Amino acid sequence: MPRPTRVSLPVTRLYERGEVENVLLTAVVPVHAVPRSLLTQCLDSLLNGLSTEERAAVEIIAVDDASPGDCAAVLDSYAGGHRGVRVVHLTQNVGLGLARNAGLAEATGEYVWFVDSDDRLPEGSVRAVLDRLLAERPDVLLIDHLREHEGGRFEVDASSHLLRRVPGSAPLAERRQLLRVQHTAWNRIVRRGHLRDLDLWFHPGWYEDVPFSNPVLIGAGRIAVLDRVCYLYRIGRPGAITATRSDRHFEAFDQYDRLLEWVAAREPAAWLQAELFTLMINHLLVVAGNDGRLHPSRRHAFFRRIAAHYRRHRPAGHLVPAGVQGLKQRLVAANAYPLYALSRAAYQIRRGTEWTPAVLPDLASSPRKPQTVRLR
Repeated sequence: MPRPTRVSLPVTRLYERGEVENVLLTAVVPVHAVPRSLLTQCLDSLLNGLSTEERAAVEIIAVDDASPGDCAAVLDSYAGGHRGVRVVHLTQNVGLGLARNAGLAEATGEYVWFVDSDDRLPEGSVRAVLDRLLAERPDVLLIDHLREHEGGRFEVDASSHLLRRVPGSAPLAERRQLLRVQHTAWNRIVRRGHLRDLDLWFHPGWYEDVPFSNPVLIGAGRIAVLDRVCYLYRIGRPGAITATRSDRHFEAFDQYDRLLEWVAAREPAAWLQAELFTLMINHLLVVAGNDGRLHPSRRHAFFRRIAAHYRRHRPAGHLVPAGVQGLKQRLVAANAYPLYALSRAAYQIRRGTEWTPAVLPDLASSPRKPQTVRLR
């Protein structure tokens, strides 16, 4: 697999105030066109409530991805007033994945946490993460999150139940359900040495999390879980990829090719091949069925690409699941778009919702109804 672009990026300057020693955790925060209020809220949530000793164990590297507006000035001002905050300024926009790479290249912490600049952390999250890292010293620490909607409504992710009652640390083969946890970069804190060992960086393009978030689990010897909401993922912000109609959603296919090529080179177990294949097909169907991502006129072409990926990557002996998921897989395998479109329309009429939800269900069980909660 070709190595992703790393740090040969145009950096104008690195702004910092003071030096941080014995850093345990580096938060890398890529920034592009984020409103000032959300940006400062994100940065504050990483530092608020920490003791002097805890602050010394945390550094923030904000990457100004050639952001328009006043983001650069906001970041420089923030770094000037907060010890342990550094800003990397890029002279051209490179996108989320490569901006993360630029921040990762400057990180000094034993662990790295990729935090999106329009999201935030509940109070006490960083302290809880530090405590768990020190207690377990894992390769990867998975955390829980809530989906934050406009108006202050919070929703439990459909995969959050997979994080319950997971003690200690162990490899993925001993806790396979963790592969089905929402696969993003921001819900896993990763040991930097683990990334070096696996030679893992982010690829350019949309859906850059796919060939990163899965391999960090697959290659880990010690995975720990913090069963606590430590991240608030903002839903539907204008400009967010998941709220943008674009043909760039087709880039998901290339990202899955990269993931499966990486896995195939390591002679994966049959169970892992089956899990990843099912995860891929379900995820691509989520994108296909979401009107907020694909224009209806492009859905047929996207479906054809799913069918091609199904044929290319289907593991030997793959068993089609029962229920709605199995029906959709059979339609994909047959490249039967007219039947898929008809079934999707009928489901929407009957249920008043999209056939493929925005939150992935537990792939090993029936879909779970979203839970709405209030953050206290």
